[in-house]
Amino acid sequence: MQAFLPVDEQLAYLQKGVAEILPLPALRERLEQSRASGKPLRIKAGFDPTAPDLHLGHTVLIRKLKHFQDMGHTVVFLIGDFTGLIGDPTGRSATRKPLSREELDKNAATYKAQVFKILDAEKTEVRYNSEWLDKLGFEGIIRLAAKYTVSQMLEREDFHQRFNAEQPISLHELLYPLAQGYDSVALHADVEMGGTDQKFNLLVGRELQRHYGQPSQIVLTMPILEGLDGVQKMSKSLGNAIGIQEPPLEMYGKLMSISDDLMWRYWVLLTDERQTELARMQQLIGLAAAQKGYLDPNYHPMEVKKRLARTIVADFHGKAAALQADADWAKQFQRDEMPENTERVKLTRNVPFISVPKLIFECGLAESRTDAERKIKQGAVKINGEIYKENSWMLGNGRVELEIRVGKRAKIAVIE
Repeated sequence: MQAFLPVDEQLAYLQKGVAEILPLPALRERLEQSRASGKPLRIKAGFDPTAPDLHLGHTVLIRKLKHFQDMGHTVVFLIGDFTGLIGDPTGRSATRKPLSREELDKNAATYKAQVFKILDAEKTEVRYNSEWLDKLGFEGIIRLAAKYTVSQMLEREDFHQRFNAEQPISLHELLYPLAQGYDSVALHADVEMGGTDQKFNLLVGRELQRHYGQPSQIVLTMPILEGLDGVQKMSKSLGNAIGIQEPPLEMYGKLMSISDDLMWRYWVLLTDERQTELARMQQLIGLAAAQKGYLDPNYHPMEVKKRLARTIVADFHGKAAALQADADWAKQFQRDEMPENTERVKLTRNVPFISVPKLIFECGLAESRTDAERKIKQGAVKINGEIYKENSWMLGNGRVELEIRVGKRAKIAVIE
């Protein structure tokens, strides 16, 4: 029989950063039953493989799955290879284009490689919802659809808004919450997790389990993580994301660029640090600030942010890479030196000068040439250690190496 920590200790760890638990007393009751019987709870979270790369915003749920895993419970990492064919309509004002089975399978392979940087592969149950949804058949889908009404479905905020605005809602979109809910039936989930924007779908799972004679799962929602700007949700399309496969120094530098306020949000949602320790850290920083000095340098906000950056980089690249990124970042931005392992980008020239916006863009230090021009005007661009505000650089003859810095990121352009 498996031994579990006391329920109060489990809850204190599991509730860190959580937006909502519905209903909380039911989670306590189920944890008590689990501890008494020695049987772990089944914790489910589903991910539709709609893109090949994950960013830190995606890992908020994965991190909470790990917390349940740390407490000895069974984590089910569900890959929505069937629901991905439908396309999740959450937050959409228009029907999204479904991906092909081939695209989904390719993306799913990359997901597994990435999530096991956080989860324990040997303790994680990986499932695909095509296992049961492919087998339902048309009769099964009709019987499933009979368990929910159109009026219930239109209670979902984005469907309600689109209906009132006379925007199209395809019938297959209405099936998505039912398919996700049926996943919980097939897996006998005790807890299902999702972002706050998934609350409706998670509650559908509770309702369907009741129809199928199962105890209704507990719903646990996690906040949507803000991106580097601290305002909008993290998104690659908004240019405010940190990809979990980015090089260590890139990841470290982006983390060091966030505000001190956002730093604490990242500590809560992206690390395993206990809430009591985070509260202690904040208290020590507050006391030092009130005394107009930081007596313990380990609790200066800059040092706490460095610790955060090292912690997150170590999760995805290992401790040695995190320490090297820390040293390289200090060399680059605190001692104004270029790190030894700065990425070198080879470029070809056709004329004796080069467009600086083009140079910045081709080095991957701006989202577009327009974005590069904006950064130049803001004084955020340094070439060979000097702030540069012109739109072209004279190259002269022969091979040229330029040290390019944009904010807290740097590359060496090798131009021939």
